[in-house]
Amino acid sequence: MSKEQLPKGIADGVDKDAAGSARRSVLKVSSINVSYGSSQVLFDMSLQVNEGETLALLGRNGAGKSTTMKAIAGVLPIQSGKVALQGVDVQSMASHRIAKMGIGFVPEDRQIFPDLTVDDNLQIAIKASVKGDFPWTIERVYDMLPLLGPLKQRLGGQLSGGEQQMLTVGRCLMGNPSVLLLDEPSEGLAPIMVQRIGRLIADLKLAGTTIVLAEQNLHFCLGLADRAVVIDRGRDVFIGTIKDLDQNEEVKRKYLSV
Repeated sequence: MSKEQLPKGIADGVDKDAAGSARRSVLKVSSINVSYGSSQVLFDMSLQVNEGETLALLGRNGAGKSTTMKAIAGVLPIQSGKVALQGVDVQSMASHRIAKMGIGFVPEDRQIFPDLTVDDNLQIAIKASVKGDFPWTIERVYDMLPLLGPLKQRLGGQLSGGEQQMLTVGRCLMGNPSVLLLDEPSEGLAPIMVQRIGRLIADLKLAGTTIVLAEQNLHFCLGLADRAVVIDRGRDVFIGTIKDLDQNEEVKRKYLSV
């Protein structure tokens, strides 16, 4: 399904789940353009994420997935276009204000505090949700990430790559985000840790978390994502269900094969 063929409900900001119930749009990115210096990287990039769903942002290395994530989070300035969170335009806001509005960003390079303990890395990120409550407490994060429990007093810099990835996700959850942006969470990890990250995302989905998952690996996303956006050279070239994408051999061959 191309973006020109989107169902009317999606175009209007309303989607339906498998039972036919309407789901509200939480995040809507409309035709954003982003550059690094004089080099344009994103060209009219668009996507929409509905409440409680997982959207996979797929593409080869260098396609523009991380740039899209950073633009949504306010880390990179947007030249034109809109980013609406819960119906509020946030594209001109500073990144800390966008975070306060409900965007949680887990960057590809993790960016933990290496000289702080696991527990301190989590405690320092405590923030109320936009509703003013704390659905994600430190106890709940440790329950969701049992790997971190025995490591509470270990310094962040002494963790393995997979443990650091878990810690970065946990730290983001402590901010009680409305939308969780996961930028290539399985990148560079051992197979056993990739499986654990996959289970974590599945658990977060079951908990009702709204997720945007940037990945190169379609197979990793098949059991996790509801819908997918394929990006190539900074443009969205496919928008549809993850099942539709898996069955579209032309799109997979043209934009996802190595």
